[in-house]
Amino acid sequence: MNEGKQFFDERSAAITAMGQDEELRRKSIDWMLHADAYKYTYNFTWMGRPIIKFPNDMIAQQELVWRTKPDLIIETGIAHGGSIIFSASLLELIGKGRVVGIDIDIRKHNREEIEAHPMAKRITMIEGGSTDPSVFSQVKELAKGAESVMVILDSNHSHEHVLDELKLYSPLVTVGNYVILPDTFIQFFPKGYYSETRPWDVDNNPWTAIKEFMSKTDSFEHDSTPVSKCMITESFDGYLRRIK
Repeated sequence: MNEGKQFFDERSAAITAMGQDEELRRKSIDWMLHADAYKYTYNFTWMGRPIIKFPNDMIAQQELVWRTKPDLIIETGIAHGGSIIFSASLLELIGKGRVVGIDIDIRKHNREEIEAHPMAKRITMIEGGSTDPSVFSQVKELAKGAESVMVILDSNHSHEHVLDELKLYSPLVTVGNYVILPDTFIQFFPKGYYSETRPWDVDNNPWTAIKEFMSKTDSFEHDSTPVSKCMITESFDGYLRRIK
């Protein structure tokens, strides 16, 4: 057998088996909950800007970006800018493409840091609500002519808002590319963990929005591989691949 093929076949089998290991899944969530006491995901930067992500998810995302080679990555939620700079740097390595970042409040110091960054040349920022018709019309215009489009929905994590984003932005995703939804792990943290400070909780979060969205579409399918290989992830069931 070809050694390269054997390597990938064995890896694929191991990833599938790992994804079916419910004990490991529970331990992964327990670890995430314990680490969150120290704001673990706040510990990392990408090219100098804070990126509030698990490193595992960053690796999984770059695999998908390399495979699909998008002309456009649309991200809702900017915060400190690490995520859009991460996406822009991947496109820079590929040699094409732009990132559109949307946030209801782009703070002045964050905007200045992002605009001064070497990856700013591949970034367009839009300030406003991601579901605002005027904002979406700007994004839709920027998406014209793009042959490969990826969407990452990482703004308000309430069920209603994420579902509205999915309905709006999923048609922009091209066949073979992805909608990625972070923070589905909210569903698996203790009830009330976030609800005192955020408008989301168990049964009101991106995971529940995905379930409703997927029950009403046949244009997307779950790609379980990124979650099965990461296990420690903010995106349980959160990788949706467009199939038609």
